[in-house]
Amino acid sequence: MNTNTDKKDVNVIGDSRVIITNQPGIHENLEAIVEKHLTHRSQKPYQAHTEQAFAEMDALVKAHQGDIILDSCCGVGQSTRILAKQNPQALVIGVDKSAHRINRNVDEILHDDGAKIDNYYLVRADLNDFYRLVDQASWPVKKHYILYPNPWPKSKHIQRRWHGSAVFPQIINIGEQIILRSNWRLYLEEFQFAADVAGVLGNISEITNDEPLTPFEAKYKASGQRCWQLLLHREYLPFI
Repeated sequence: MNTNTDKKDVNVIGDSRVIITNQPGIHENLEAIVEKHLTHRSQKPYQAHTEQAFAEMDALVKAHQGDIILDSCCGVGQSTRILAKQNPQALVIGVDKSAHRINRNVDEILHDDGAKIDNYYLVRADLNDFYRLVDQASWPVKKHYILYPNPWPKSKHIQRRWHGSAVFPQIINIGEQIILRSNWRLYLEEFQFAADVAGVLGNISEITNDEPLTPFEAKYKASGQRCWQLLLHREYLPFI
């Protein structure tokens, strides 16, 4: 998933886009969708390239002695690099489906002493498969970030949002903390509602003075848009 939306679904303010939806609030079918996915887990076969990518990261996770941080939908990997700098003892893994985004040149982020940051990896994988593999392997993820996912603002596209997808049970099962950010508050309200159905609670707050983690976050803030964060807390105990 990415943060691009169809032109007819947005208005332009300055250099950014404001999300327009035909939903007045949380989707009326969301609870039923979530309960269905919690009851009937996806059995879709894994794609080979994602299995290979996961195997490579799984070996690193098993060998690492510190915290594991997962940065989903990492795009060009700016957030992954920043998180790695902020958490030098952690292994930070950024995942995106687009090789073009991952391989795009971005400004190198260094430690304050000028040393290169080397505790992160960027990997191309289909998150619909990657999430299931991570959950199956019981990765001990400390923090799980999902930053500015594609909002899919049309009501009919509810199941394309992460909280309406078939892999939501795996998503909500990964990480002691799950951190989502979006410039569309309703997306976070829906994810919070879906998490509550799954027995996980959290709070939404406005992002104010934090350093932007992604290029989109910087762009939204520069355009005067408000950005929000949902923080979910859960003990690392897999669902039965």
